[in-house]
Amino acid sequence: MAKAKTVFVCSECGYESAKWLGKCPACNQWNTFYEEKVMKTSDSVTGEKKTKTVTPLELNKVQGKDSVRTSTGIGELDRVLGGGLVKGSLILLGGEPGIGKSTLILQICDKIKGEGKVLYVSGEESAEQVKLRADRLKIKNDDILFLAETDIDLIQETILKLNPKLVIIDSIQTMYSEEITSAAGTVSQVREITARIMRICKSNQITTIIIGHVTKEGNIAGPRVLEHMVDTVLYLEGERYFSYRLLRGVKNRFGSTNEVGMFEMQNEGMVEITNPSSILLSDNQEDPPGSVVVSTIEGTRPLLIELQSLTTQSIFGIPRRMANGIDYNRLTLLIAVLEKRAGVMLGNQDVYLNVVSGIKISEPAIDLGIILAAASSYKNRSIPKDTVAIGEVGLTGEVRAVNMIEKRLKEAEKLGFQRCIIPEINKKVLKETYKLDIIGVNDIEQAMRAVSLK
Repeated sequence: MAKAKTVFVCSECGYESAKWLGKCPACNQWNTFYEEKVMKTSDSVTGEKKTKTVTPLELNKVQGKDSVRTSTGIGELDRVLGGGLVKGSLILLGGEPGIGKSTLILQICDKIKGEGKVLYVSGEESAEQVKLRADRLKIKNDDILFLAETDIDLIQETILKLNPKLVIIDSIQTMYSEEITSAAGTVSQVREITARIMRICKSNQITTIIIGHVTKEGNIAGPRVLEHMVDTVLYLEGERYFSYRLLRGVKNRFGSTNEVGMFEMQNEGMVEITNPSSILLSDNQEDPPGSVVVSTIEGTRPLLIELQSLTTQSIFGIPRRMANGIDYNRLTLLIAVLEKRAGVMLGNQDVYLNVVSGIKISEPAIDLGIILAAASSYKNRSIPKDTVAIGEVGLTGEVRAVNMIEKRLKEAEKLGFQRCIIPEINKKVLKETYKLDIIGVNDIEQAMRAVSLK
């Protein structure tokens, strides 16, 4: 007969403890333990060993199989996935509520029309609700089958009976197994459900997309092992007051990681943006002080983005520093470098920096742009709008080399820019010729002279 015992499980990482703890010793998070009952079978209690045996294989004799991909019909999504949906793969899609996850999934179901049946399993919405969204998006695929169910046993039975081309699980936190006594959405349930779905899709070569909720920190809710179990992890990101959405691949066993696809949320659904740089740059025909264009890399895609800085006389004893779209600590560090190495004294100035269009950038290649934007606003001198600044800035004021410089220059040339300020080290190793006027600099003082700020 099965016996039950009580354990305390961390909701963040899945660590188990015999007693409640205020702080998890594994992930160092506070107040994450909750009580859960665990059933033990009689075999585990008596300690009887199973007679199942396994035989290892010689790796050199294993016949490799080429991964069969199916295009989603959405170019930006195929880009992030590495070419399309891989047969038998398990994909995890996360994002904040209302960001457009279900909309994008329905569009995928419509675009693969003619490839086979699609099973859409929803534990959150009824068939009528999904139908309303499908009508708004003009979904016309007759092979889409809908199942409103949360019991994994019934879901598994349906999948095996239909053998569809694609399975959608919306969302993993609503599914449950009767074999586990804890409520749906807990660590044990999410871990067990994901493992069950993985076995189904791998053994039957069925592509499966799982939609996951995210926590307030932006991570997918549930144990961290969830992201380790799946083949691909995608995050759909975006600002509440902007219509742009970024689909970011943070894990991909069948392609490159950190690839990014860009969409715009419209009435007809997610619309691809094939040339993001032209969208992210403002249409301002003037040269306002404090504005500069920088180049950043998202995955393998170069993006040209405008930075805007504003410096004003501080009315308090301690000047304010505010950053929107970049790390606040990075801004304060670069301001210190600008004061020490270039003599631009901002100790009595409030400094504000904004990345236009609500995009968040963490790449250090925009450091030089931040320096020039702040200096331009302080001196009230404009930087020519046909100039792009690229370079990482060190604590000694040197401009350090960046990667993928050729891609950045080609993107700037394609969009009609005339000048590009880059690290001198990168300029020396350029193998191609460009129509751009490429200016190599060794430190921030040389970069400021190049745009008449010194």
